[in-house]
Amino acid sequence: MSRANPYHIRRFINVVCIGLVIACFAAGASGQGQTAAVPTPTPELVHYGDLIDLDVEGGFEFDWRGRLSPEGFLDGLNTYGDPVYGLCRSEADIAADVVKAYKRLLREPVVTVRVIDRSNRAVATLDGAVKLPQRFQLRRSARLLELIVLAGGITDDAGGEIQLFRPPNLSCDRAQSPAGNVSAVEVITIADLLSGKAAANPVVHSGDLITVRGTMPIYVIGGVNNPRNIGARTVMTVTRAITAAGGLAKEADTGNVVIFRRDGGETRTIEVELDKINAGNATDIELRPFDIVEIGQKGRGKRTYPPVLTGSTNKAPITLPLRVVE
Repeated sequence: MSRANPYHIRRFINVVCIGLVIACFAAGASGQGQTAAVPTPTPELVHYGDLIDLDVEGGFEFDWRGRLSPEGFLDGLNTYGDPVYGLCRSEADIAADVVKAYKRLLREPVVTVRVIDRSNRAVATLDGAVKLPQRFQLRRSARLLELIVLAGGITDDAGGEIQLFRPPNLSCDRAQSPAGNVSAVEVITIADLLSGKAAANPVVHSGDLITVRGTMPIYVIGGVNNPRNIGARTVMTVTRAITAAGGLAKEADTGNVVIFRRDGGETRTIEVELDKINAGNATDIELRPFDIVEIGQKGRGKRTYPPVLTGSTNKAPITLPLRVVE
């Protein structure tokens, strides 16, 4: 299986996005001179984080301003009865319930409910192997590919998968779906996204956590020309790993090749018969993420303990920049 060139992948993403923009302009141009039906606007629904203003005509003692409680009710609104549920409901529907509640106290109450601030809604986060990891405040519909392009595209160490995690109750769009508003994890392959499959380019919702997975390292050390860690995007075997590390050095001891592999809480060793593999008399061993392949060097004995690699992949947590998509 050939390895995809990361440059070509990033360039293709940009070309696809430009094509989508051109298609939108073309569709708009073809519709000129024709009478287009005006779609009925969908009522704006109330999300967590929205600031809600409730006004009762003729007085102020029953007015209220606040946000939703964690359970989705108008937090602190005193109706002297059942609480009023507001999550993923329209302003008019909420006002109708408040009227029903206030009829116990007032004669023919007139209630107006308005969302006066939507800036505190949950943001979508795009992180991982992209050039500019960031958060997105979505004020319109946006798809995965568009956000990847806005984040500068994928990086050279991107693997083949994108993970999309959707927490519950953060998007009212999801509340209308047959699956309901529950948490979900979806894994999308970059190959499917680039091939134009609709299912691989979903609409991103408020609160979504998107991670472009990076490649998991395999380490090749010892008697090779370029000891290094290799980010494997496809199946990686011992001989391919050695080739990726510049091939065998002059001092390489092909009779002393060992794989150090973490297995649970322990490290086990796998001896590799490299000469037999090259002669076609043994199977080339498939490597796993975080394997360490050590090529022995002439004049040096076998290692007694597993090698210790310095450096850490842990990064200090940072606050990602926020971008408004409108």
